[in-house]
Amino acid sequence: MPIKHAALKQIRKDRKREEHNQAIRSELKTLTKRLLAMLNGQQLKEAAALIRDVARKYDAAASKGVIHRNTASRYKARLQRQLNKRTAKA
Repeated sequence: MPIKHAALKQIRKDRKREEHNQAIRSELKTLTKRLLAMLNGQQLKEAAALIRDVARKYDAAASKGVIHRNTASRYKARLQRQLNKRTAKA
């Protein structure tokens, strides 16, 4: 266990940041699952509206450093591709 005051403060800061980042990652996963459920249920108009919000959240998480920017881009591209594929079928 660290003894120095600065080390203890850094541990507190790390825990607080990790809780915040975990909440953001959890929200991203929840929104992604909701979007995929809409796509599987053929609710394409609702999914098209939700994908904008999901993309915005991924961009915000990437800009804050919660996830890597390439990871955000990859998830957004995959979700958009699934929406486009299902929209073309309909």
